[in-house]
Order: sequence, then structure tokens, then C-alpha cells
Amino acid sequence: MRHSNGIRRAALATTAVTAVAAAVTGILPGTAMAASTTTSTPPPACLASALQVSAWQAVHRPVGTGTGAAVVQFTNVSRRTCVLKGHPTVAGAGNGSPAHNTPLKVTPTGRAATVTVRPHGKAWVKLTFVQVQGEADGYCVSGKDPVTYPTMVIGLPHSGKHQVALNDGVWAECDNKVTVTPVSAVKPS
Repeated sequence: MRHSNGIRRAALATTAVTAVAAAVTGILPGTAMAASTTTSTPPPACLASALQVSAWQAVHRPVGTGTGAAVVQFTNVSRRTCVLKGHPTVAGAGNGSPAHNTPLKVTPTGRAATVTVRPHGKAWVKLTFVQVQGEADGYCVSGKDPVTYPTMVIGLPHSGKHQVALNDGVWAECDNKVTVTPVSAVKPS
């Protein structure tokens, strides 16, 4: 009879372990676990038409008389959440189309991360230029002539190019160079 008591104890122990496992996992003994079919699809990249773009001179900028630095704001004017990511491209535009522009040499800073922008939400980039010095027409430390543009064309990866004017002046810079931050959910100054 000892042998059958050992089998009975083993069977009771197996039943207890199975009951505990079922309680922890929520699976009843004898049922199969189905694979989860719910997956979360990330929002798509913001379309160019979903973004309203504005720009102003940054509070913190290099010393000089040009634009120095500007903050560019992207507002999601669509009814859908979308994402922005990456560093912008920048080009000076005269009076004309974004297709006719002068690309600036871009130096990216910071690490790019995906920014989710809900409807009416905002994201920003900061552009820092080689500053114009002096008064009137100004001068560039490099000896090159300063350049002014009525608008800039700001491009975002997978989200189009946007022609934008400063709300407080014209874009003035030296050497056709700009340092850019990645798109951020935090408004720069």
C-alpha cells in the first residue's frame, strides 16, 4: 500500500501545481492558450498638409545683429495623431517656390527621437545660424557677405518641406551654415 500512497501524493501535488499555475496565468486546465491578436500600430508620419508651421527669433541666440537663432513650431492641424522624427533640412528661399532655394549646410545636434503629435499638438526645432555682426548691412566674421531671406524652407523626414517666414523679421545669416536640433516635444528658447 505504500506504493499507491506515493502515487496518490504525487497526483495530488501535480493537481495542486496545475491549479496554482491556472490561477496565476488565468488559463483553465485542459484549455489552450490563444496567441494575442491585438497589436498596437504606431501612428503614421505627419503629412505635410497636416502641419501648420510658424517661426520666431529664439530668446537665446549668439551675439550679433542677425537672426542668430530661431524656433520653428509645427502644429498638427489634422484630426489624427501622427509622428515627427529627425533633424530638419534648411534652405533659404527668395521670393518664390520652395523648389527654388539655396540649401544651407546643416550640422545636426542631439539625438533624434519619435515625437507623437496629437491633433492641435505641437513640436519644435531650433535653428542656430552663423551670426551677422555690426549695424546696417552687417558683416560676416568669415569675410563673406551676409545673406537675408524673406522665407526659409524647413524639411522634415517623411513630413514634407515647409516654407516659412519669421514672424518678427527676416532670416539673416552668414556662411550658409546652420546648426539644428532634432524635432522635440519640448519648446526650446
